[in-house]
Amino acid sequence: MGHREDLLAGAKRCLLEKGWSRTTARDIVAASGANLASIGYHYGSKDALMREALFAAMSDWADEAQVIPAQDAATGGELTERFAAGWSRALELSGKHQAMWRAQLEAVLQAEHDPALREAFDRAQPGARQGLMGLFHGLDEREVDEETSRVLGSLYLTLVSGMVVQQALDPGRTPDARDLIEAMRRIVGGTPPAASMPASTPA
Repeated sequence: MGHREDLLAGAKRCLLEKGWSRTTARDIVAASGANLASIGYHYGSKDALMREALFAAMSDWADEAQVIPAQDAATGGELTERFAAGWSRALELSGKHQAMWRAQLEAVLQAEHDPALREAFDRAQPGARQGLMGLFHGLDEREVDEETSRVLGSLYLTLVSGMVVQQALDPGRTPDARDLIEAMRRIVGGTPPAASMPASTPA
């Protein structure tokens, strides 16, 4: 590999090992075997290199998410079964790529103060929605119209984003597919939440 590829590989490794905020330019240099000047030469700045490393790591997750296990693909066209298989796969990959998701959360919190980073996240949104359509429905972007991708893809992106936060804070409370499907059924069916009964007062 050349220095550009070495730097990207080193930045990805640092990102996963140290996180977004704690990775320094010297960390990347040590991990890549390159030199400080090469960061500016190839990427313009350490921040630009870190952005590319983050989205490359996210792309690795997306590529893996598109590989649907045979037993999941066999669930056929039943929407709830397909959703359950996709959610189980998302949970599995979240655990496997936890370091990447933690780094992404750090970066999201910095995006408000980093216009270039925010713009990069904005550009990634349509592709993320389409990718999740693949995870939950086994469809590629050529098979999904824009409106379906916007509506369903946005729901899945919101669910997965929330799942990542929950996994980071308390993995044991992350809802499984059955809970989510039941919640959606109650919402669509207009079933109001059951009011809790006040505790009885001893006579």
